[in-house]
Amino acid sequence: MLARCRRQRYAKGEVVFHEGDAGDSLHLLASGTVAVRISTPVGEVATLEVLRPGDGFGEQALISEASQRSATVVALETCETLRLTRVDFEQLLAAHPGVAMLLVRVLEARLRATSYNLLDALYLSADQRVYRRLAALAEIYAAHGSGVIPLTQEDLATMAGTTRQTLNKVLRQAQDDGLVALARGRISVTDPAGLARRAR
Repeated sequence: MLARCRRQRYAKGEVVFHEGDAGDSLHLLASGTVAVRISTPVGEVATLEVLRPGDGFGEQALISEASQRSATVVALETCETLRLTRVDFEQLLAAHPGVAMLLVRVLEARLRATSYNLLDALYLSADQRVYRRLAALAEIYAAHGSGVIPLTQEDLATMAGTTRQTLNKVLRQAQDDGLVALARGRISVTDPAGLARRAR
């Protein structure tokens, strides 16, 4: 399967694909991180999640020829993906039926993440959702060494499903408690362990 994939590189800020584009391929993230964003009914843009190496996206394109991208994916830093087209996937599937488990696993991971996010939205307070999102992002960016989360506060607010006002209140408290340091357009995690405890 990997031999059929095409390596593609994206610069920081570059769009991998746009919401509404025709879907023709699955991307496996080999390096870097990407943000998944959608348009809301009121015309705003919401960030749903941040994906890390090992994650896949665009899997719906392997299922239907009429597939359209359901979100916009943007590189948050220089990143590389392994792109598998629907045509190559269908040829692989014909020769090696077991490759279908790849698609099953990607879909299962997507469903599990969606279920967790729905539970958080239904049963956790806005403050707790913010701390959980921060802790998850801190884990993703711990590999970078700096602990810097390259997202705006607007991104984080939409990921946590809350308002900028609530987010600002939580972030100021987290900064006062020594968990994070705030700067324009980014958040630095100064106490990952403390943040993880607060997110529980």
